[in-house]
Amino acid sequence: MNTEPETELHLGFSADGASATPWSEARKRLEDADLAWLTTVRPDGRPHVTPVIFAWLDGSLYFTTGPGERKTQNLAGNAHCIITTGSNALDEGLDVVVEGEATLLGDAARLKQVADAFATKYLPRLGAHPFHPALRDGTFIAEGGENLVYEVRPTRAFGFGKGGEFSQTRWRF
Repeated sequence: MNTEPETELHLGFSADGASATPWSEARKRLEDADLAWLTTVRPDGRPHVTPVIFAWLDGSLYFTTGPGERKTQNLAGNAHCIITTGSNALDEGLDVVVEGEATLLGDAARLKQVADAFATKYLPRLGAHPFHPALRDGTFIAEGGENLVYEVRPTRAFGFGKGGEFSQTRWRF
């Protein structure tokens, strides 16, 4: 998906003279980040946050998890989630927060594309790392077992520019 989202600078949370961050810059951060933080909602309404490896492909984020993990249980009851990546430094970088709904991926052809995206992103540096998922007989395998693959298509995203020009940008899809 190559549709550009509607972009808006939030003046109340941006430095004087700041400009909106282009979606292309935020997308690049999503493509390049090693880890993201996935936030889901437990059945009792409490948040659950955990780091995940992920891939950006054709306008969506993809992550994997085991069938019995807390995030899988949470998503079964409430598909809304947030994926966050960025830097812990206050004086540099861009933090990106993506809101969307996680959808369980089952299409074999798309699973192959996602597996290839994970391999392209992680294999050159990590090799056969136990957290690196691989496609075997149409099933994602990681950490020695079968994994589910979820797709999150952004509905809204935020960018928090830090350093010389603090800014807050919102993108609506």
